[in-house]
Amino acid sequence: MAARIATVLVVDDDEDLRAMVALVLETAGYGVRTAANGFEALQQIEAGEPDLILLDMRMPRMDGWEFGRRFRATHSRRIPVVVMTAAEHAEKQAKEIDADDFVAKPFDVDNLLRVVARHLRR
Repeated sequence: MAARIATVLVVDDDEDLRAMVALVLETAGYGVRTAANGFEALQQIEAGEPDLILLDMRMPRMDGWEFGRRFRATHSRRIPVVVMTAAEHAEKQAKEIDADDFVAKPFDVDNLLRVVARHLRR
């Protein structure tokens, strides 16, 4: 029986960044889905829960704060959320939405992969 591939949902309004993160994760052996904002992310989650969510905070239509409120109100803590933000206070923003971790942009690819792997080993 083949091992199940962990799926990461990448939520960011920057199309180039989404594509780059998706490529990095796919090359590392993860399944990847993407969304351009929190609203699309909630739709993706309804279609099938990912194993991890990488979340930008500043997006049009539905930002990371609103996504975080809605997601935590309707889903258990079993899906880790990692905030990816260019904000100076990335850790503070992650705490504001009860995220499990954060990665400050611009990020080192190796660090991103370490954070993803750490949360998917649970």
